[in-house]
Amino acid sequence: MTDQTQKNRMALLLIAGTPVIIILASTWLWYYVASGRLDLVGVLGTANKGSLLSPPVAIADLGVRNEAGQAFQAQAGQPLWRIMVVGSDSCDEACAHLVYYTRQIHTAMGKYTNRIERVFLAEGAAPGDNPLGTLAGDYPKLNLLYTSAPAGQTLREASARAAAGGGNEAPAPAYFVVDPQGWVILGYTAEADGKDIMADLKFLLKNSSG
Repeated sequence: MTDQTQKNRMALLLIAGTPVIIILASTWLWYYVASGRLDLVGVLGTANKGSLLSPPVAIADLGVRNEAGQAFQAQAGQPLWRIMVVGSDSCDEACAHLVYYTRQIHTAMGKYTNRIERVFLAEGAAPGDNPLGTLAGDYPKLNLLYTSAPAGQTLREASARAAAGGGNEAPAPAYFVVDPQGWVILGYTAEADGKDIMADLKFLLKNSSG
């Protein structure tokens, strides 16, 4: 075997093996970040506008169910990023404003719109209830989910821990970004600038395959 043939074979092996190495490395990194064993934000810093949750919260741990009463599966069908409003068994004026506002953000995402889903998570409501009341007809594409767990409290506490870790005291978030695997990773206050969540979402969508 000539030196050139050996070099060509090594080059092919390197090209073929690089994707595998990247997948393994990213899986390892995400596991340690999600489990709280690695503070990636502390190591690298962050330019995100929303409040990071520390550690991220899994939708599965909140006992979330869909309208059919089945356990919610984040990756069922097309992988989607989600904008999730957390409410109660009824949607008051402030809640209605958030539902409307997040729809405007979703629409403004342009070419990324079909990779995003809007979700309303109703605490204390059972599948089949209508937590949106008369608003339901205005938001046919809003996915309704239900939980008996104190989801809002759990998510706000995770956001507060992240803020405290950075020496800050951030206002409690009112809606959240959920990744395609079902991890709640970012929170936003009701007063947050829509351009901020759009910037975060565009960065995430641009740099992810899901």
